[in-house]
Formats: sequence, C-alpha cells, structure tokens
Amino acid sequence: MLLRRLQRGESLSLPESRPMPSIGTRCHELRIDDTVKKREFRIIYYLGISAIAILEVFTKTTRTTPQSVIDHAKTRLRQYRERAEGSEA
Repeated sequence: MLLRRLQRGESLSLPESRPMPSIGTRCHELRIDDTVKKREFRIIYYLGISAIAILEVFTKTTRTTPQSVIDHAKTRLRQYRERAEGSEA
C-alpha cells in the first residue's frame, strides 16, 4: 500500500517514511509494521526522477539500521545510478 502511494507520486513522511542521507540524496526508509506477527520491516528506496529503486529490504531487529544494510544499500544505489546513466546515452 505504501509503495503504491509512492508510485502515484505521493510524498510520504514520518511515521511512514524517513530520509536516509547516510545512504544518499533522495534515499528514504519506508517503515512497515506487521502488527499480527509483531515484526517491523524496512524498505530502503531511492526516489528517482522516473523510477523508484528498491535498494534493500530487511526485518528491523535493533533500534539503529545495521551498518551492513547501509553499505549494501549504498552499493546498490551506485550500481543503479551507473546503469541508469548508461541507458540514457
């Protein structure tokens, strides 16, 4: 439901989404709570001009985002940008 809202061009903010400048500009963390199973999921995404790139999906188990998740998201963002720039040429 939240991803669909993003696709429609809606701007989300807390508590549903928060910026993740530690990963890059236009990067955010989407917060999804599963109240039935009492788990929290996070989707780190990049809000591009013509697309939304999903960089990482994980189950939230600690208060802070693990460094390994941040590093992986940064790598995927770099790869996405390289491919996106290459396809424009």
